[in-house]
Amino acid sequence: MTSRVSPQVIPRVGSSHPAEGRFPLGRGTRVSGPHAETARDLLGLDAGGDGPGEIVLRLVTDPSLGEEGYVLTVAPEEAVIAAAGAAGLRWGVQTLRQLHGPGGVPCGTVRDVPRYAWRGVMIDVARWWRPVSFLRAYVDLLSLHKFNVLHLHLTDDQGWRFEVRGHPRLTEIGAHRAESPAGHAREGRFDGTPHGGFYTQRELRDLVDYAAARGVTVLPEIEFPGHSQAAIAACPWLGHPSATPVEVRTSWGISSHVLNVGDRAAGFARDVLDELSDVFPSRFVHIGGDEVRGDEWATSPEAARRVADAGLAGPAALHGWWGRLLADHLRGLGRRAVAWDDMLDHDPPEDMVIMAWRGVDRIEAALRAGHEVVAAPHTHTYLDYAESDAPGEPVSIAGPLPLETVYGFDAGGAVLGTQAQLWGEYLPTRERLDYNAFPRLCAVAEAAWSSGRDLGDFTRRLTAHLPLLDRLGVRYRRPHDEGA
Repeated sequence: MTSRVSPQVIPRVGSSHPAEGRFPLGRGTRVSGPHAETARDLLGLDAGGDGPGEIVLRLVTDPSLGEEGYVLTVAPEEAVIAAAGAAGLRWGVQTLRQLHGPGGVPCGTVRDVPRYAWRGVMIDVARWWRPVSFLRAYVDLLSLHKFNVLHLHLTDDQGWRFEVRGHPRLTEIGAHRAESPAGHAREGRFDGTPHGGFYTQRELRDLVDYAAARGVTVLPEIEFPGHSQAAIAACPWLGHPSATPVEVRTSWGISSHVLNVGDRAAGFARDVLDELSDVFPSRFVHIGGDEVRGDEWATSPEAARRVADAGLAGPAALHGWWGRLLADHLRGLGRRAVAWDDMLDHDPPEDMVIMAWRGVDRIEAALRAGHEVVAAPHTHTYLDYAESDAPGEPVSIAGPLPLETVYGFDAGGAVLGTQAQLWGEYLPTRERLDYNAFPRLCAVAEAAWSSGRDLGDFTRRLTAHLPLLDRLGVRYRRPHDEGA
């Protein structure tokens, strides 16, 4: 470790100072102090180890470390991790884990504090249901790279994945579609294979506990009032009487079907949020709010009555009516609503967190409007975009988005944090998602945690980091790889 060249850790540590010798980390290494069991689990150590060396976890009072910072001091006989709480101890363990190499861990001192409080990754499980084992594996990868939010996109036009006990048809009908696109959506081909699946509330509670032990909060998202065709297929009374009955959408893209604005639909949304909040203890709940097409509202007598009763300017204002209704209900549950930046154009409440995706300019627009902001511009954080436009790259929704562009993104000092997006249309398998996610997710991790940028230093550390991803079974895109 050296203060001039960063140690082989991603994301880059704040400061480091080398010393002579190595600490002999092995399965028999002893661990003492608070949260020792979690540390042993993360490091793969035996309980009651009797090998040489000891890892000491220590809680300290040091306001400069904040809630997640830590100091790691490695000597030949012991490695001491000092932090103000469990989060900092955990991130110190992950740094120790990455530093471990042949012969042990190099001695020295690391002091490290994250830049942003929100360091997230969104995984779309609505387009393709993914087994819980997959989600647990990604929790482990997120924790390794010091991400602290797993945003689950649980519902969309193509599938409803969250068990709602008060509305069982959502998963009986809405969790299954007849087929999926084959190739790129513009080709108009389909695979003829039914697809479906959902998560029980017990499965999700277990996932929440598993993630919490690794420092990751699971943020649930239910899409309202657009991207709701799966819900309307399951519960037709959520749609508009004049509309043709629909099935769960089989093509990608955006459905024109939106929730109606009647009292029963509003009650449905409250029911869903009640059950969602009972399963997910996250302080924040994502309500979607993007890409809402209001054609059905424009021709609906019920919508016209709601516009008049609520004193709205017109049918388009029902987008904001939905946002305020949902945010108000979540506030009563002790939660805060998060929405995509489309909601910013429709008079959202001040305490709504805006996830700015449509461009870097939307970050500034949301900040000017007084909102807390999570920076998620598609130009820098949509990892479902192809990394390259070279021949042989697998089909992706858009691109290219090179690693260098991802790494170079700086969201500024005023935002709550930043987040990577892995929309699922063209990422149906673990292998395919790995290929798009890594190594660009390493770049997002550094943009979220570390201050400053040094592409050359990052590239050097990334090269040293890839063997760890190999050992973890990650099927990442290798440099200059032009095919999956």
